[in-house]
Amino acid sequence: MSINTSLLKQISETPGAPGYEKKIRDLVISEIAAVVDHYSIDNLGNLIAVKKGKSDAKPVMAAAHLDEIGFMVNYIDEDGFVFFNTLGGFDPKTLTAQRVVIHGKKDVVGVMSSKPIHVMTQEERNKVPKLSDYFIDLGMPYEEVVKWIEIGNPITREREMIEMGDCVNGKSIDNRVAVYILVECLKNLKNQEIPYDFYAVFTVQEEVGIRGANVASHQINPFFGIAIDTTIAYDVPGARAQEMVTKLGKGTAIKVMDASAICDYRMVEFMKQTAKENEIPFQLEILTAGGTDTAGVQRMGKNGAIAGAISIPTRHLHQVVEMAHKTDIARSISLLQACVSNLDKYLWDH
Repeated sequence: MSINTSLLKQISETPGAPGYEKKIRDLVISEIAAVVDHYSIDNLGNLIAVKKGKSDAKPVMAAAHLDEIGFMVNYIDEDGFVFFNTLGGFDPKTLTAQRVVIHGKKDVVGVMSSKPIHVMTQEERNKVPKLSDYFIDLGMPYEEVVKWIEIGNPITREREMIEMGDCVNGKSIDNRVAVYILVECLKNLKNQEIPYDFYAVFTVQEEVGIRGANVASHQINPFFGIAIDTTIAYDVPGARAQEMVTKLGKGTAIKVMDASAICDYRMVEFMKQTAKENEIPFQLEILTAGGTDTAGVQRMGKNGAIAGAISIPTRHLHQVVEMAHKTDIARSISLLQACVSNLDKYLWDH
């Protein structure tokens, strides 16, 4: 079971902090324009691609967010060091000496810097680092920095995606792996008849509050909703069984609930049945902290949606590098495609 790792690599490495998703959106358009009936971009920046089905009676919305966690320049000091705000949630301890890219008048590479350990007090050495401990060193004096950089420029991580064993490892697996899955699903459905109009939405600003999904769902008013996003795989030394949420390589995950949504029991059962009928290994996901576009898809349409989510088990979430298993990714594509194709074959009124 293989995946197109070169395309996933390109999607992963293309920058797109919340509110600055144009580059990654343009890449997605180049991949899906020829396989959908039409697409549009709304005022917020969501890319909405439509494949017509046999009926428009029960529109289906699938959402994968384009944005990645990042930063924004908020101050440049007299020595040219750059300070920043966060765009989304970071684990600060993973940032030390990591390269980032500031997207100003041109892209400028910098390094996340903090107080050297050699001059720390014992108390400072024992403390967990805070985001406020960091600044960005561009290796240039103030006069050179301000030629290219100004307050408000977005910042993303500088990191190549590589294959590591049976996994892919790189920045922004959250949520570029889901963007890749939705792109591949659209390609697979190109010559396939589906029961209902399918709105494949590549949403914006999920990492700062599910903003794109809220707006898109309000426009589309889906009857059925499916979010695609990553989830925690805490299957590492020291983890207790009840803490793991999911495990890498054990199949795609069907969300039951997270902190922002309780998935419709009918959608959960439909996904489980569809996975079993198509021999797709799966796990059930309960995530007690954090949320995804599921909440926006479920709640923000005029009538609400029968909503659920396909989650990709991922280690090291919201850190400098993240990791997912290639077979879990492939199985997620298969499950999404099977669900979109068979929504009319399930008894939804039970």
